[in-house]
Amino acid sequence: MCLESGDRTLEVFVPPHPLINHWISVLRNEQTPTSLYKNAMGELGRLLIYEASRDCLPTTTGYVKSPMGVASAEFVDSMQPVAVVPILRAGLGLADQASSVLPAMKTYHLGIGRDEETLQPTVYLNKLPTKFPEGSRVFVVDPMLATGGTVVAALELIKKRGVENTQIKVISVVAAPPAIRKLSEKFPGVHVYAGIVDPVVNEKGFIVPGLGDAGDRCFGT
Repeated sequence: MCLESGDRTLEVFVPPHPLINHWISVLRNEQTPTSLYKNAMGELGRLLIYEASRDCLPTTTGYVKSPMGVASAEFVDSMQPVAVVPILRAGLGLADQASSVLPAMKTYHLGIGRDEETLQPTVYLNKLPTKFPEGSRVFVVDPMLATGGTVVAALELIKKRGVENTQIKVISVVAAPPAIRKLSEKFPGVHVYAGIVDPVVNEKGFIVPGLGDAGDRCFGT
């Protein structure tokens, strides 16, 4: 799925994988207990980050010696910067297993709340670096892309720290048209990896059918 914005596009990828569909169904189910919900969020995050990292991880080549002889080898280059930015709270659950896919990553936490009346974002925790290392690959992890206010606020902060749109990938469980349109207008060149795209955001800013409040359900509060 591509949305045009000038001479560049926002690409939204929905990987067609049965395990992704399975874990989304677990997360949607209102009967899913907190322990299973949190596990499902982590598993889904791992799968989506795997898909998102497929074409962007820097590698280095060489040779290794197996028990049977010498073989060419290719490794992820741990010297090249990879950053994961979970948006608190729910982003913590989705990023929980990210290190199993990106072993050399660094994690920078970003806390952004949303006013229940105005739906406007407020930053309450910012652990981003003053400047990201040159060439950083940045994975922004936010389970719900509803109105788009939270993810836009996050990307604006990241962009101020020396990161180009094409270096950013957004990882989300569920995305909705308002957020996708807003990202397309403001950040063409960003790639979004979502488990599914739902059609509706209601007057309270929740995606329908969505997952409910992902942070509350993930942490049982």
